[in-house]
Amino acid sequence: MTSDRALRASIAAATGLALALGPVAGVAPADPAVAADTAFDRSIGLQGVQNARDAGGYRTVDGRLVRTGLVYRTGQIDNATPADLVVLGERGIRIVDDLRTGYERAIAKDRVPAGAVENWDDVIGQAPPQVLVTALTGGGDLYRAFVTAPGANAAFASVLRDIIETGDGAVLYHCTAGKDRTGWATAVLLTLLGVDRATVTEDYLLSNQYRNAGPNDPLNGVQSGWLDAAFDQVNQTYGNFDTYARDGLGLTGADIAALRAKMLA
Repeated sequence: MTSDRALRASIAAATGLALALGPVAGVAPADPAVAADTAFDRSIGLQGVQNARDAGGYRTVDGRLVRTGLVYRTGQIDNATPADLVVLGERGIRIVDDLRTGYERAIAKDRVPAGAVENWDDVIGQAPPQVLVTALTGGGDLYRAFVTAPGANAAFASVLRDIIETGDGAVLYHCTAGKDRTGWATAVLLTLLGVDRATVTEDYLLSNQYRNAGPNDPLNGVQSGWLDAAFDQVNQTYGNFDTYARDGLGLTGADIAALRAKMLA
């Protein structure tokens, strides 16, 4: 077995163990949850799915409101209870976008609500092995790979296009913990809609609250520096966020206008 294959095998084993056993102690403290706009309760109260919340309810810099009930973000949904699936069905979920690797999908198959279509948008499956090691524990290198890894831009762009094109019903996207790949997808969405960076960061850090992350718990928590690394990589690779949206994600001005028309009140 080559060293690359051996490393990928150890990644798979570690990922499977983490998924099977749940939280483990980490090495870097998670930032505390920050109270974002509390006028709207984002939690959708699922029993078997962590970090399940509405992506909307925020104000943009020009005073518009991100509509609720159109986009949801969660952790893996393989443990969704029958009651959870009823809730998701009642919320009109029509598209489920899975951002996980093939291995994650194989050991924790999605349970989707009746009538929903599932898409696979693998973000980091083609990333270098040293990045895959951090798939569940975060870190700056992982977040930079959200911008640079082969296939990552296409995966995130696919989610955004599903949001734009789903005319009747809502879109749900998720990874395993619902905090890293899902966190960047949400940061990109809110930034495209015109939500300011501080609010985007506050929303991102809410994963610490919804996943009950304590100190020294990167498996369950997130850190603002990780999100900063992704935005920094956007600037390094593309010069600015607008160029990333156009050249990286392949979104036209018409695409962004359609996204804003749908998502903003």
